[in-house]
Amino acid sequence: MLNSLKNIQGAFALSKFYLIGISLFAIIVSCYAIHKSYKYADEQRQKIYVLDEGKSLMMALAQDINICKPAEAKSHIRWFHELFFTLAPDGAAIEDNIQQALFLADNSALEFYKTRKENGYYQKLVGAGIINEIKVDSILIDMNHYPYQADTYAITSVMRTSSITYYQLHTHCQLINCPRSDNNPHGFIIENWGIEQMNEINTVAR
Repeated sequence: MLNSLKNIQGAFALSKFYLIGISLFAIIVSCYAIHKSYKYADEQRQKIYVLDEGKSLMMALAQDINICKPAEAKSHIRWFHELFFTLAPDGAAIEDNIQQALFLADNSALEFYKTRKENGYYQKLVGAGIINEIKVDSILIDMNHYPYQADTYAITSVMRTSSITYYQLHTHCQLINCPRSDNNPHGFIIENWGIEQMNEINTVAR
């Protein structure tokens, strides 16, 4: 009788051990499944779909914004300079370029534009049929400190009917973050922009 009772107790203890083991295994499997499901959901949020000319959906992976930020900052500064210094002898075209550029910067760029306009700079371009162009050579940005310090080095040209004059341009500014918009897709604002150096390189006949 005593041996039977011990066998029953042993079987009960063994069953209890198995039950606890199975329960722990089930909990571990459940936690793993939940973790994987959250990870999968997060990966899906990193994917976007774009319409390819109205015909098919193409999947594009959204990159980490911190990885893209330096490239976006350089693109923002390059775009500003190209808009600000690419000027045709057309009053409406000049105004359109400048207005687009001013969406990307603060009042420092606006004040520079106003000074040039008051001095008749843009009127002279239109009257003499002068074309201004710019080629950005390099953009150096310190992304380790905020606001970000940026230096831009470029070559600008002033094309007249008889000659082309080239200038070496160096500008400096600060970049701050801002909400993205249609007029400012990179999410930056240029602050305290100014020309550090603008030296004539040479003039060639056309």
